[in-house]
Amino acid sequence: MNKIIKAHIALFSANLIFGLNYVIAKGIMPDYLQPKAIIFIRTFMAAIVFWMFHSFFIKEKVQKKDILKLALCAACGVAFNQILFFEGLNLTTAINSSLIFTSTPIIVLVLSIFLLRETITKNKIIGLILGLGGAIILILNEGKISFESDTFVGNLLTIIAGTSYSIYLVLIKPLALKYKPITLLKWLFLFGFLLASPFCFNDFLETNWEFIPLNIWLSILYVVFGTTIIAYLLNNYSLRTLSPTVVSAYIYSQPIIATIIAMVYRGEKLFINNIIAGILIFIGIYFVGIKKNHKKPPAYEIKSKIK
Repeated sequence: MNKIIKAHIALFSANLIFGLNYVIAKGIMPDYLQPKAIIFIRTFMAAIVFWMFHSFFIKEKVQKKDILKLALCAACGVAFNQILFFEGLNLTTAINSSLIFTSTPIIVLVLSIFLLRETITKNKIIGLILGLGGAIILILNEGKISFESDTFVGNLLTIIAGTSYSIYLVLIKPLALKYKPITLLKWLFLFGFLLASPFCFNDFLETNWEFIPLNIWLSILYVVFGTTIIAYLLNNYSLRTLSPTVVSAYIYSQPIIATIIAMVYRGEKLFINNIIAGILIFIGIYFVGIKKNHKKPPAYEIKSKIK
């Protein structure tokens, strides 16, 4: 039970960081840095930090048969997911992007059923429906959906980005049970950097570094070390204990975090729909993650124990 509680605390902390990132990163792009330039910096710095930390403190090797799997996970969860998401956000509205990304937990559940043989339960279905409903209430409170022709490409890229991240959460689960988080992340960000660089390097070179003020540099440090290094580490730590479906369900908490930030920094008022949405989201997460059915564990857990 202690491991489960720690995993949930780690997950909430990671999504708190992700929620703050929407506000902080918005101040950087596109006036000071283009999205691809940020992705280049994020993957490069994260790869260096994780490799250095692993070299000094952790002596764990990855089996050769898992290298290709890690490269695939890096493509889905680091390189292409981030590029597609940011490019999609540039070509569509924030409302569309947020709404589309709430489909991620549902995609993860479907993939987990087929690839990991995760048991589908009433609790998980009820939890995902409640969480999705709460997230949609909060997102639509900010504006209207727009599915006009000028947002079509952005919507499509966002759908692909969400699917890519869903595949990552499912594929990384067996590896998360096998290796320590730092070991996984050093390879994920190395491959992520190598895969993203050809698409991002030009934007990085074209950045005018002389005109970036101190507050923007602090925002860049937050994006690199907070959103990239700490948040990914917390997510991978939680995957050692919780299923990909539970991890993805916490995405629904991000609109709550964004709402709280808006209330604190923009002076926005708390309305009844905000309260209802928050209750739905947290009840949904409870049903997905806390309520346990005492059934046969998923196949990936059985294999891990045998090894």
